[in-house]
Amino acid sequence: MTLGSVPPKFKVSIDRDQCMDCGRCIENCSYGVYRREGDKILIESRKCTGCLRCVAMCPRDAITLTEKPIDYRSHPLWTREVREDIIKQARSGKIILSGMGNARDLPVVYDRLLLDACQVTNPSIDPLREPMELRTYIGKKPSKLKFRKTESGDVELETKLAPNLKLNTPIMIGHMSFGAISLNSQLSMAKAVTELGTYMGTGEGGLHEALYPYQDHMVVQVASGRFGVNIDYLERGAAIEIKIGQGAKPGIGGHLPGEKVSEEVSKARMIPVGSDAISPAPHHDIYSIEDLVQLIRSLKEATEWKKPVFVKIAAVHNVAPIAAGIARSSADAVVIDGFRGGTGAAPKVFRDNVGIPIEVAIASVDQKLREQGVRNEISIIASGGIRTSADLAKSIALGADAVNIGTAALVALGCRVCGNCYRNLCPWGIATQRPDLVSRLDPEVGAVQVSNLIKGWTDELSELMGAAGINSIESLRGNRDRLRGYMLDEKMLEILDVLPAGA
Repeated sequence: MTLGSVPPKFKVSIDRDQCMDCGRCIENCSYGVYRREGDKILIESRKCTGCLRCVAMCPRDAITLTEKPIDYRSHPLWTREVREDIIKQARSGKIILSGMGNARDLPVVYDRLLLDACQVTNPSIDPLREPMELRTYIGKKPSKLKFRKTESGDVELETKLAPNLKLNTPIMIGHMSFGAISLNSQLSMAKAVTELGTYMGTGEGGLHEALYPYQDHMVVQVASGRFGVNIDYLERGAAIEIKIGQGAKPGIGGHLPGEKVSEEVSKARMIPVGSDAISPAPHHDIYSIEDLVQLIRSLKEATEWKKPVFVKIAAVHNVAPIAAGIARSSADAVVIDGFRGGTGAAPKVFRDNVGIPIEVAIASVDQKLREQGVRNEISIIASGGIRTSADLAKSIALGADAVNIGTAALVALGCRVCGNCYRNLCPWGIATQRPDLVSRLDPEVGAVQVSNLIKGWTDELSELMGAAGINSIESLRGNRDRLRGYMLDEKMLEILDVLPAGA
């Protein structure tokens, strides 16, 4: 006896009175939901992923999708998702892969933090009429400055300053590799960050030659697989990031399925065409903070100590002491990736069950570094589930210097968060290497959309700061007095170091 079929996730319907039989649904669906037989367009709803490409491209709004048209008998423990995962593994005997970030219905801490605003005694600031300082510098800051007087009577700075990245906005785009996403996706984001005076990450997939014009706004990544890493790659980046962990899959390495390793991806990553690119769980030369120090210093020596070096870790239970060790390791910034961070491919069991929220990680790391007197030694970059300008403002108030966005930038390019990134069939041309699909994304148009998103968030951040009577990003950083917790328990408020609403 076989297991039989499971209820479809979506039911796709076409209003035949509205349909003009143009066939755009067939042309646009890369999952094979639609096909033509004779003079009819037939539908296979079971193949639908909910990417909504067909809905967006239908000129007559004739297509509708219904989620979960038929469901299992309801049960509080044996949910639909649990039963279907068991059936999948009973059939395959394999690990279940998924894309994007944690999909469980867990409370979002950001949504339970409220921002402050001025009334009467402490007047607010109008950012339309008064300057707002949003420039952010990522890197080590001296604990004190020394000056000396020259023979001519001028004053010169004697303290040697470490290299910093200058951001015109405290928003960067995180690491999404060529392979996981298309070159057109990377080009769109590279053009946007270059225009805005901020930075984006290359991911662990090397640096395609088409991105060389934007290299001054690229952070190159050194991951455990060392794909695409050589001296030319390191020298091209504005900064270097060592990836230890990732919020979507802490404790394991990366995985790019072989079907996404095209000839161009193969060249950038320096691996054979069609082979799975699997990064090991640890760096095989890092088993202690001392080993990490050695790699950081090696990278700095190789690039003549001209570039800041970041260390990226997943937000896990002991994230604060880990970050304190990194602060003493010669690193210039620690990137903390929360458990809602996106990914192109991850075991579902890791994506949905391992790690901690970024909000808690930011607060605990900032507090630990302040307690140990090393907060100036390292910048904090937060990532993993940053959805809005409010999340951005709350992250900085909790102690971050800047944030990395990922999924939000992809949504600005057209992503519908269907979670099938690993299948190489993205109909929006974002998470695919198929030339016919990649060509659907115009980098010039994509750049405008990503740029508009970051501009909008930056303007909203200025408004939120002005409402709180703050005109400098420095005054917001770690200023938890500007936050209040709502419907958070006492222990969570203690960890966040935030007062309850009304206090």
